[in-house]
Amino acid sequence: MPGILIVEDDIELREMLKSALIRNNFTVFEASNGKEALIHFKPGVTDLVITDLIMPEEDGLKVIMKIREIKPGTKIVAISGGGKAGPAGYLDMAKALGANSVFFKPFSLNDLVLEIKNLLGIEHSGIL
Repeated sequence: MPGILIVEDDIELREMLKSALIRNNFTVFEASNGKEALIHFKPGVTDLVITDLIMPEEDGLKVIMKIREIKPGTKIVAISGGGKAGPAGYLDMAKALGANSVFFKPFSLNDLVLEIKNLLGIEHSGIL
């Protein structure tokens, strides 16, 4: 099964994402901030990274840049709910830095799982 790294400082959201991904047969790795994500990133087993953009330690924009350096083919989904520039500003920057897809918080878990499956080329049924 594909490996997904979730980088999110909100533990409740991280757990909700983890549960949805495990239900869909993904192997899940977790990090609570960008610094932790870069320490624990496993290029050999991580196929996709979901990263929040505004976090302590290291932000998601730096995560995107570093992942692109370490393993350019990794799919990246950026998620954000705000900040001083508003979610659109950060998500536009994430796209410019190489995120394959972006989601405004709050978002539908079903939509996110479908997008992940599409990015990874996984066939999916209508039921998640």
